[in-house]
Amino acid sequence: MEASGWPLPLFLVLLLFSSSAYALSNAEAAWIARRQLLALSRGGDLTDDFEFDIKIDLDFANPRLRRAYIALQAWRHAMYSDPFNFTGNWVGRDVCSYNGVFCSPALDNPNLAVVAGVDLNGADIAGHLPVELGLLTDAALIHINSNRFCGIIPKSFSRLLLLHELDVSNNRFVGPFPMVLVGLPSLRYVDLRFNDFEGPLPPELFDKALDAIFLNDNRFNSPIPDNFGNSTASVVVLANNNLGGCIPSSAGKMGATLNELVLLNNGLVGCLPVEIGLLGNVTVFDASSNSLTGTLPTSFAALSKVEELDFSHNVLSGIVPEKLCRLPSLANFTFSYNYFNGEAGECVSSSSSDIVFDDTGNCFGKRPGQKSTKTCLPVMTRPVDCSKDKSCDAYDSETITKASVADVSKTITEAGDADDSETITEAGDADVSKTIIEAGDADDSETIARTRTGDTTITDTISETSGDLATTSGGIPITATSSPTGARF
Repeated sequence: MEASGWPLPLFLVLLLFSSSAYALSNAEAAWIARRQLLALSRGGDLTDDFEFDIKIDLDFANPRLRRAYIALQAWRHAMYSDPFNFTGNWVGRDVCSYNGVFCSPALDNPNLAVVAGVDLNGADIAGHLPVELGLLTDAALIHINSNRFCGIIPKSFSRLLLLHELDVSNNRFVGPFPMVLVGLPSLRYVDLRFNDFEGPLPPELFDKALDAIFLNDNRFNSPIPDNFGNSTASVVVLANNNLGGCIPSSAGKMGATLNELVLLNNGLVGCLPVEIGLLGNVTVFDASSNSLTGTLPTSFAALSKVEELDFSHNVLSGIVPEKLCRLPSLANFTFSYNYFNGEAGECVSSSSSDIVFDDTGNCFGKRPGQKSTKTCLPVMTRPVDCSKDKSCDAYDSETITKASVADVSKTITEAGDADDSETITEAGDADVSKTIIEAGDADDSETIARTRTGDTTITDTISETSGDLATTSGGIPITATSSPTGARF
């Protein structure tokens, strides 16, 4: 196989020397994603008789361990860099002794040992997820955060009916929200943060009985669905996306379960819904760095368990309610960089108070660090009446469509291979162009690789159209960097 006229091994050597140590370039990520595409069966799923087509000259204690062996060996061959040799002992039939693999008695038969979980957190492995992982049908948890996995979550995950926790954070996954997760009956913990997922948040996600939803630091770009309040999660973190729209009033329905809600830096508009005051168990509420307008609802004084409140960097105005500053559990209250022009004495930090208040950058006149009168007047003289505000009307459920791509131009090139796959290049962002490979039918496309403009090697990398995955198996080294760690969310 060749990549842009280069023999494949030479291409990889050039990548090795052109990148800093452990720095996964966009070209490398695109190449790995392309390898996943070549390995995917139609639709990215497994046939019912898949495992029986594989001949293995090993004896296993039970058929489930045989299936696990097939899955783990396929995964090892889909890894192109393992700098700490974390999977070095993934050989032989004793899968329960593999690093990061955990076995326990089967739920339906205590006499059978099965693979109950895989934990590769922090191993810094580069590669993709093969469809064979759908054979890990006894797995209750898969944790692979802080690695360099690329591509998509395969549809074969639909077989993981016992999966309780999925953590793929701090990787290089792309594409729309993996809808295969919505259908997993046992799933309670979803962590997709720090990846490159994009498009709308599916309403089905919030109808699912989840305990924790971490979607921050991706590229999701449509308003929060109206049924958001149906979620049973105790923690929801949507920070650092580009959701736009308003905070749904249905959020008030989450009072019985919600402990933390983090919505910062999402381009949210409109007024804060008064229903937020119904979140009696919330300890953290962060809506900072948005474009919220209006006043702070007095209903927020019912947040008796809240410890951290952050409304900073918005366009809020009026008076900071005294009752908010006297909430019994409050430790930090940040309302800086807004247009408030009145605050009670209780809202000012003092050496005798255990509560930290930050009122910097408002319109409090002679208080230190405030905006100028000239800056404050345009907002103060045109206060937003939230009872009449219509700014959220444009963000009803009808506008939550599958891509928000009205301004995106598309060039569709048909590739005449056996699968009738199409390469779609979308250019609608000055910084990003995307390559979407549609494998199978038009209703079942998957986003495989994202490339950024300005890297001339990327287009060449993903232009391969033929080859056998088996020729690249076995841990070909590609340098890469670990994903961000130590972030709060």
